[in-house]
Amino acid sequence: MEILNNTNDKILVIQTAFPGDAVLSLPMIKKLKEMNRNSIIEILCTPITKDIFQLAPYINDIIVIDKKGKQRSLRNFFHFTRVLKKKGYGKIYSPHRSFRTALMVLLSGVKETYGFSNSSFSHVYKYLTDYKIDHHEVQRGFDLIGYNYSPDGWKILPEIIIPSDAEQKISGYLKENINGSAFAVIAPGSIWATKKYPLEHLKIIIKYLISLSLKVIIIGGKDEIETGNSLASEFNNNLVSVAGIFSFVESIALLKYARILISNDSAPAHLGLCVDIPILTLYCSTVPEFGFYPYSNKSRCLSFSDLSCKPCGIHGYNKCPLKHFLCGYNLKPDIVISTIKEILNV
Repeated sequence: MEILNNTNDKILVIQTAFPGDAVLSLPMIKKLKEMNRNSIIEILCTPITKDIFQLAPYINDIIVIDKKGKQRSLRNFFHFTRVLKKKGYGKIYSPHRSFRTALMVLLSGVKETYGFSNSSFSHVYKYLTDYKIDHHEVQRGFDLIGYNYSPDGWKILPEIIIPSDAEQKISGYLKENINGSAFAVIAPGSIWATKKYPLEHLKIIIKYLISLSLKVIIIGGKDEIETGNSLASEFNNNLVSVAGIFSFVESIALLKYARILISNDSAPAHLGLCVDIPILTLYCSTVPEFGFYPYSNKSRCLSFSDLSCKPCGIHGYNKCPLKHFLCGYNLKPDIVISTIKEILNV
């Protein structure tokens, strides 16, 4: 059982990783607040994940570091750390493991600091937690803060509150463009090309979804606009694309109404956890064993893993290193469709 801290500490959590990692850190932050009920919990994040953390009612304040912009130069970075030091934190927890993060922790002057054993510059942290490769990222977060969980007790979904303006925007969009039809959402994008399920396979899956009388909505960022528009022109009124239109917050509000989300191993799969919908994650160059898979009862994962070259890296590449991309092409559409049938019970 956790010991509750009833002091009025200020606690900083540093999470400057990608949006998917931000979502998966929410259960850890919620438990940290429960374990330190009278403490102020603040998050240090990047501009792209600020909107995600703003949805969490257990976070008291958000500090943004623009490590690719304003704080990119050493001068501005050190100025930022001086400002951070003046905030008077009692503790720092850092699920993020970069050298820059460790340097911030060192310069903060905070004595009670927690990090992972495989963090860069790990000796900066006073308390180190083993980074267990066979654990899910949510479990690793709980390990970091010392939260004890049962074998399945770690499967706590991210808790957020969707703002009313986002709800209203999505409600209006669905009324105008979907007109009450049931729909599936597909997220075809990823920062890394070898995480993207082949488009020709995806088109077969879209045709199947349409055969079930489901509309299809494509979501994603600006990089998916071209793909989304191309698919919309090919499938006419049966498919619409909101890629590059909706924010992370609005995308979560949209997902709440979807019958199913089909995603690559990327941020949208984690957004679906926030509203507890059925999620089917398609793994190409990566594997679920890395610990970033959707873990709700309604979710499934598919991966063609009978390859000596898979996984080729923890993130992926712009091109298949062996130039065949069998991890994507061998995950055949009929396998995906069979799993969709199970999820939708059709």
